[in-house]
Amino acid sequence: MTKHAEALSEFCGRLAAWTFVAIGGMITFEVVMRYLFNAPTIWAEELSRFAQIWATYLAAAYVLRHRQLIRINMVTRKLGPRGRCWAEAFSLLWIAGFSGVAIWYGTDIALESIRIGRASSTMLAVPRWMTEFAIPAGFSLLLLQVAAELLKLKDGPPPDDGHGEPL
Repeated sequence: MTKHAEALSEFCGRLAAWTFVAIGGMITFEVVMRYLFNAPTIWAEELSRFAQIWATYLAAAYVLRHRQLIRINMVTRKLGPRGRCWAEAFSLLWIAGFSGVAIWYGTDIALESIRIGRASSTMLAVPRWMTEFAIPAGFSLLLLQVAAELLKLKDGPPPDDGHGEPL
């Protein structure tokens, strides 16, 4: 299960990175069209916002897997391996709890948008559920990665680089 979760996190992280590259292309295209040709598009701004929402949530599990989250380690660097392991498990359980809440409420909001036909208030009128489902999808991936990280803790805490940071 751990290998599959990590492979999925890697794939989604790379997909998110390429999505951010595409967003840069969309915004560049919009700037060129607007300021050089005086012909703004009706799609670039909204679709780039749409893509940014999805890319952000898709990248969450990748960020956890590679331990690139913001971390304050004044206390944990003073702990031994066992204490760091407990602190790591505690933080992962908090992430899991928050992810569960986000999945629950995010799904509820997206399903309500489908039920009432909510759409964006732009010329494209993109159905809102298309962006709202990014939250339960991203947090589901994050929860899966949390489970993988918790399973890896059975082998002990992540290695330390001497400064209290996992390698």
